[in-house]
Amino acid sequence: MGTSSNMKTSFNRDQTLDFIARSWAYIFLLLMVIFFSVTGRGFLTLANFSNVLVTSTMVALMAIGQTYVVITSGIDLSIGWTVGLASVICARAMRDLVIGGTDVGLAMFIGVVMALAVSLIPGFINGILVARIKVPPFIATLGMFGIVRGAAFLLTDGQQIIGNLPPALQGTLRGIGNGSLLWWIPQQGVTLFSRPADLPPEISRGVAGLLPYPVIITAIVVVIFAFVLSRMQFGRHTYAIGGNQDAAIRSGINVRNHLVWIYVLAAFTAGIAGVLHTFRFTAGAPNAAEAALLQSVAAVVIGGTSLFGGEGTVRGAVIGALIINVLSNGLVILNVNPLWQFVVVGVVIIVAVLVNQAQAALERLKANA
Repeated sequence: MGTSSNMKTSFNRDQTLDFIARSWAYIFLLLMVIFFSVTGRGFLTLANFSNVLVTSTMVALMAIGQTYVVITSGIDLSIGWTVGLASVICARAMRDLVIGGTDVGLAMFIGVVMALAVSLIPGFINGILVARIKVPPFIATLGMFGIVRGAAFLLTDGQQIIGNLPPALQGTLRGIGNGSLLWWIPQQGVTLFSRPADLPPEISRGVAGLLPYPVIITAIVVVIFAFVLSRMQFGRHTYAIGGNQDAAIRSGINVRNHLVWIYVLAAFTAGIAGVLHTFRFTAGAPNAAEAALLQSVAAVVIGGTSLFGGEGTVRGAVIGALIINVLSNGLVILNVNPLWQFVVVGVVIIVAVLVNQAQAALERLKANA
């Protein structure tokens, strides 16, 4: 009887530890929201939550592509500057076309297509270097980091930003980049598409976009990439390559071509992030995602993707991006020195790695039991 009771207690303990290890990021996010809601004035508002979601889109988009790369035991250090390159090309192309007399809508379409197309080039070269020439991913993408960075600044003549867009273009970009499908207006309720003008200051401060366009676009990308990774053959091959590349080759997977596609997809999501940056700020910036690169890697790790490959989810990467931005937002509201944000995020990354290692150790113990 005692032995049975001990076995049941041990089983329950293992189940609890396994649940905590798998769900700690969600628990941590919930605890942060509760903590900042209690301690931070203005945190628990629709407007602030909307702001957190919008500011999370860049890191989330980068982390989606980075998740695919890390699952294959790689890393892409160039996507931060791919975001900047896409942003610059998008802004410059639209500006020049509109100034040349092209319709604003057509200029925007061409600018977006050009930015996304050019963003694929660094990813394709990364894939060729890693998959076919066997250059280590860290070295290959570090070299591309410098190339793309230089190209982005060359396109702006060394300037930090491409601005001075035509007013008609600025207005349209701002309407999309800072617009929302639904708006919450205090004392008035929900309105569709447009935010009412000439609102009193006391009401204007509480206005919140319930479905910001950048969040909708990011959510669509998340759903597509999560479905591909979890439900399609491409995703299964991605996990197989990260788990054991030699076994994947023996099973008939074209590992070289697959890895090229992985790095192209990572560059593509970075390109989307660059386009959204241009729309939000009505300008192109080479260094648009300079700080977001490490945040994207952190989001991937926090979300449970193993740096050794073979394990990870898009959902986890998005949760990681939300954790980073909720932390940053909450610390700002509490008037904490912004420099401490780097320290806190670093601690969270180390905790995430330790939790992942503990989870792996727990699974090994269960397998040997």
